[in-house]
Amino acid sequence: MITNIRMKPSICLLSIVCCLFFIPSCKKDKLITDSSAKLDFSTNSILYDTVFTTVGSVTKTFIVYNRNSQPIKISSIRLARGTASNFRINVDGSKGVSFSDVEIEGKDSIFVFAEVTVDPNNASSPLIIRDSVVFETNGNVQDVDLEAWGQDAYFHTPDIFPADGFPGYSVVPCNATWTNDKPHVIYAYLVVDSACTLTINAGARIYMHPNAVLYINKDATLKIVGVQGNMVTFQGDRLESKYSEAAGQWGTIWLSPQSKNNVIDWAVIKNGFIGIKVDTVGTSANPTLTISNTIIKNMSVAALHAQGSYVKGWNCVFANCGQYAVALTIGGKCNFYHCTFANYWSGGTRQFPTLLLNNYYKDINENVIPRNLDSAFFYNCIVYGSLDSNEIKLDESASATFNYKFHNCLLKTTFNTSSSQYENVIVNLNPYFHDVGNNDYRIKNPLALPAVIDKGDIAIVNLFPNELTYDLSGHLRIGANPPPDIGAYEYEP
Repeated sequence: MITNIRMKPSICLLSIVCCLFFIPSCKKDKLITDSSAKLDFSTNSILYDTVFTTVGSVTKTFIVYNRNSQPIKISSIRLARGTASNFRINVDGSKGVSFSDVEIEGKDSIFVFAEVTVDPNNASSPLIIRDSVVFETNGNVQDVDLEAWGQDAYFHTPDIFPADGFPGYSVVPCNATWTNDKPHVIYAYLVVDSACTLTINAGARIYMHPNAVLYINKDATLKIVGVQGNMVTFQGDRLESKYSEAAGQWGTIWLSPQSKNNVIDWAVIKNGFIGIKVDTVGTSANPTLTISNTIIKNMSVAALHAQGSYVKGWNCVFANCGQYAVALTIGGKCNFYHCTFANYWSGGTRQFPTLLLNNYYKDINENVIPRNLDSAFFYNCIVYGSLDSNEIKLDESASATFNYKFHNCLLKTTFNTSSSQYENVIVNLNPYFHDVGNNDYRIKNPLALPAVIDKGDIAIVNLFPNELTYDLSGHLRIGANPPPDIGAYEYEP
């Protein structure tokens, strides 16, 4: 006789729970083996901008996706050129040249990191390095292309390490000339020694490592001799596109106390802390620095900082700095002709005006030590920027000479310009620069007529015809009727 047995509800529920727990939890999702199942990639190619030989690149990343609901096994991930490759990869945290049986869960992904180092080839022209990361999955072969442009260069690395705390440095051979055959890459301090001259020819490219300084010693001379259309360039050594206009990547060009007869012509200096730092003048009657046809921009502090120096400049643009575009401090003698001083800094809140004039310094005890500002003269210049009020700061000590003048200039200022320091100046009118966001300070709009067009003094051009007949773009400045435009550029309709 069979008796019907009725299970208690609690025992029945427990049995069901046990079945649910033990059976499905022990079952792992099966790997997908279908040859139609492929991987997806966040990109099909990785391109590295120019990489200097022997110097590793930045690390670039791409993602490998498994879009399937089941896990997939990648039987092989490898560099196509294997151990001969210039590239290095890291797959989801593991370094190597090849990897086997890498699994990706369903609807999941892994990261692949790639770097490259280019071997020297002693050639001036760039070389192209190519490889690929190959993936084999269920009989499918897929790849992500890797490509880098390599460039051999002259490297200046420190080999002298003073015990007195001065940074490590290297020294340029006396009376060296740098041509444009290969770039120069400067690390730490590179010193032009006393009584020596460094000449940098047209088209030379100088790349500065973070905090790098080109230091011109006492009685030494720097001569940068670019030409129109083939300028000398100074910039940081990070060549990826996102660094092309980024400030603060390197230190400065430092014309030390009593360096002499420094000349910079047809150069672009960008993306450092201070473009040019000019220290106190020596005994020479010539300018410490003569600068012409030059653009200094994107400096986190200042484009030009002169301290008690003799500086002469024309056809220059000093622009886009975190503090002053130009700071003329501790007195000195500075004359500028047809220059544009413009500051539209967008890297943060700027609290400093475009131009600073100062005739003193403070010692360690905060005592004011006056120094004569013999002259700070500006002829046919623009001083303008994005501040709401004054783009000029006059920081004067009454105990020393403070001699300045603006002649036929456009100024953004709240000062009373009726005094003798201001001759034929135009105040607070828009110069209509072409594109300040891209550091283009040409005058491209006829609305600039009241501010800068035909507002210059032709007598200044006639006084220095060799220097001022052509503007920074190489265009002829208009003659006496009409007169020239104010600033570094002549208006181009």
